[in-house]
Formats: sequence, structure tokens, C-alpha cells
Amino acid sequence: MTLIGERVWRKTIPLPDHDHTWFLAQLKPNCAKIAEKNLKRQGFETFLPLEEETRQRNGKFFTALRPVFPGYIFVAFDVARGLWRTVNSTHGITRLVSFGKEPAAVPPDLVSELLQRCDEKGKLLPPKLLEPGDHVALTKGPFANFAAVVEKIEQDRRVWVLMEMMGGHTRVAVAADQLRMV
Repeated sequence: MTLIGERVWRKTIPLPDHDHTWFLAQLKPNCAKIAEKNLKRQGFETFLPLEEETRQRNGKFFTALRPVFPGYIFVAFDVARGLWRTVNSTHGITRLVSFGKEPAAVPPDLVSELLQRCDEKGKLLPPKLLEPGDHVALTKGPFANFAAVVEKIEQDRRVWVLMEMMGGHTRVAVAADQLRMV
């Protein structure tokens, strides 16, 4: 143990890469960063996928990173070591998602595919392949959250989409990173 000020902290718990399973923890309101920091300090591997979201406030548009799954964070640990009680008592965590008395494991394919679609900071990357006819939603700018259909993709990664507005279709050019599949 290490003495810091008047508090006693346990040293981090090393997790072997092959012995851990992913679980989903429910967060307390507005405590995503606090819970992530506390879990990492205790030696747990965490994953909080984020996506850019554009909102309008006071007539201005702003873009912020928001969790893909609001109120939840992925945590990896070895369930055989009984560490799930430590996760449940972490500041910022309400409880692990459970069915019965034991926490429910998240399918490993789900987490690995999410990890592949995110950068090193957990930000969800835009889809690699868009094709004409794909249904998408705009994620940034004044048309954020509008639905559209991909019409054409140019070599410079500019994407022409058709948006239905005022009873007709309007053609708009956007960058590929401003779109997400619907």
C-alpha cells in the first residue's frame, strides 16, 4: 500500500491480457470521466466509446464528444478473482449490469468490433465505405441529425447526399467524416 496524504491507496491490480472478460457498468449521472479515472487508477481496463454530436444552443452550433452508450462504460477484469465487487464500489459506478447475482459478460466480438471502429481515445471513426444509395445521418453543422441518402462519392472524399427538405430533395456536399450510417 502507498500512503498519500492521510489516505491509503492500494497499488494497481495488474490484469493479464488473456484472462479478462468485458462487462458493462452502469454509471451514476454525469460521472463517466470520474468513473473511468477511478477504474483506471485501480488497474482496470476501461472502454468508453465516444461520438461527435452537434447541438444548437443560443443560436450557435457546437460539437462535443458524447458517449455512444450514455450511462454505461465497458470494464475488463478476471471474474474468477472476484474483482466485480471492487468495480461495484468504485466512485462513479452504480453497479455492473447483472442477470441474477453474477455480472453478465459482454460478448467479446461486440467489444472487439467497437474497439476496431474507434481511435486510441475512444472516438468512433466514420465508416470506411459509403456507397450510393446508403442511408446516412449528418453529424455536424446546421443539418446535424438530418437523414439523407448518399448520391455520389467523389475522389477527394466529398460525398453528395440528397436530403428531403420542404417537400423536395436538396443536394448537399459534405465530408465523409460528417456522416454516420443509419
